[in-house]
Amino acid sequence: MSNTPIQTEALARLRTRIDGLDAQLLSLLNERARVAEEVGELKRHEGTPFFRPDRVAQVIAKVQQANPGPLLNQHVAAIWREIMSACLALEVPQRVAVLGPEGTFTEQAAVEFFGSAANLIYCQSFDEVFHATAAGTSQFGVVAVENSTEGVVARSFDLFLHSPVHIVGEVSLLVRHNLLRSNAGLAGIEVVMAHPQALMQCQGWLNQHLPQAERRAVSSNAEGARLAAGNAAWASLASERAAAQFGLHIAAHAIQDEAYNRTRFAVICLPQTLSTPAPTGRDCTSIVVSVPNKPGSVHDMLTPLKKHGVSMTRFESRPAKSGQWEYYFYIDLAGHPSEPHIHAALEELRGLCAFYKVLGAYPLANDV
Repeated sequence: MSNTPIQTEALARLRTRIDGLDAQLLSLLNERARVAEEVGELKRHEGTPFFRPDRVAQVIAKVQQANPGPLLNQHVAAIWREIMSACLALEVPQRVAVLGPEGTFTEQAAVEFFGSAANLIYCQSFDEVFHATAAGTSQFGVVAVENSTEGVVARSFDLFLHSPVHIVGEVSLLVRHNLLRSNAGLAGIEVVMAHPQALMQCQGWLNQHLPQAERRAVSSNAEGARLAAGNAAWASLASERAAAQFGLHIAAHAIQDEAYNRTRFAVICLPQTLSTPAPTGRDCTSIVVSVPNKPGSVHDMLTPLKKHGVSMTRFESRPAKSGQWEYYFYIDLAGHPSEPHIHAALEELRGLCAFYKVLGAYPLANDV
């Protein structure tokens, strides 16, 4: 008896209809790609940037507003981002530095922002990502800056202080850590490897289920997965993407201590690669400042924000290693410097600070 599924006439008609729609979609996509090539030639002639995050945000917002369903807006956004990524690759491929090896959450964030057509350059540390971007080896870089469970990624913030790069975009990624190893099950695990942030985000689960296992910090979760693939007694905390990349079993799914575990990534580049994106109506301005060590200086620093009605969405302090000032303050403001009240507050704030630097102004991320 044949195991071939029986295709009804009704199903055959629907499949024929889908085939016809696919042909129309392919024709329209290639027509869009040809127009994108014309745009690329014009931009090359005019010397204007090929990639503009504000334009990407506007296009996605427009198609989401026009979306009648049944496709969900988040899926429409993902489809259009890939379409724009493929078209942009015809204009000029985007070189993007990320923390490697393949399978890191940083890689995932880069794909979410630039699409899968981007040319990813894998680095061994965030220091290398900053260096590759500042040196021009890559046009853009993607670095983790903050986690909803463990707070700021200190090394990234320290690197921003003196790097010439600025922030032009962000990605907010829901991070699920899985326990990966070459064998199924938890028996025989002697070492668990991951980036220090991931180890901290899973310490409750590890204390309960693998209290005797050594916790070994490595440069990235994907690097831990790569190492775990070569030793049956080693395991790593990493993504499903890393499990597929290195042929590992998922011994335990989603073991992070906080279910809603998000990491925020910054997209960086040199100002000559891409200047500050135009305002979109949903923007963030990031600055770092320090003030003289005297009574009331922090209060005085915040006064211009209240005076001009500027909302502060993040306020973090980091010790100043130089010893010249006690602390640097990293501040996120809701809005864009081109808005009069933001501009006025920043100008007044600048006059109060011993150190002042705008890290970037960029469209706010949609949660992924």
